[in-house]
Amino acid sequence: MTGPGSPSRRPSPGPWREIADRVFVRRYAFIDQTIGLVVGDGAALVVDSRSSPRQAAELRAEVRSLTAAPLVVVNTHHHWDHTFGNAFFRPAPIWGHERCAAALRERGEAMRRQIAAELPELMAELAEVAIDPPDRTFTRTAALEVGDRAVELRHLGRGHTDNDIVVLVPDAAVLFAGDLVEVGAPPSFSDAYPLDWPGTLGLLLDLVGGPVVPGHGEVSDRTHVEGQLGDIAAVASAARRTHADGGGPEDAAALVDRFPEPVTRLALTRAFAQLRGEL
Repeated sequence: MTGPGSPSRRPSPGPWREIADRVFVRRYAFIDQTIGLVVGDGAALVVDSRSSPRQAAELRAEVRSLTAAPLVVVNTHHHWDHTFGNAFFRPAPIWGHERCAAALRERGEAMRRQIAAELPELMAELAEVAIDPPDRTFTRTAALEVGDRAVELRHLGRGHTDNDIVVLVPDAAVLFAGDLVEVGAPPSFSDAYPLDWPGTLGLLLDLVGGPVVPGHGEVSDRTHVEGQLGDIAAVASAARRTHADGGGPEDAAALVDRFPEPVTRLALTRAFAQLRGEL
């Protein structure tokens, strides 16, 4: 078949790596972001929009090195490093979970201030961000047509946030996992639901038939996801056991050695907040 993504017409991928038929990933040095691109016949889908207008402009230029097709963007969750480039891709439709859109509307400005305080070198770029929530939202599943290709969006449950989604490309057996899966660093628990995360990863594993693309780090696989599920499940189990015995997060920390101490402490703080019904 000849089309925009066919080998006979596809330009050299440059920084992109093709991990399956017309499915590309690009890793950026900035917080080891991993961005996805799915190219169909006459359309293309970008997985996450990066962190600022400048970064989004860089991404869009590199997307255009592969395809001139109309774009659709998917946000895997609401965090700034996955959504603050959204406005630069308009008028493309942007898909995300309904709670992703709500979080950006309700907490986007606070998130901007927090990141500017933590990363003052980005303050000027963050000031230029127009917070732009997804305009195409769903609750559980959505089916997209990217040219000649079917792409599925699924919310499998709470994990890294309450609005994580995965992007499944069935004809290539590729799964974009967002920050439900982390490679090269511990998972981030700042907005997490540690008691739910293992179950969500279990459902994610049911969809894995090939490469798993994380939100940060190198392309992964089933074995890595199984290992991360085990690590987070150990945190959840320690929290439940200790809470049942009347203990607190500091007691549970003695039972867990899967992550660096600050990560474990935050994970257990969130887990105990869930056990107390606060999350």
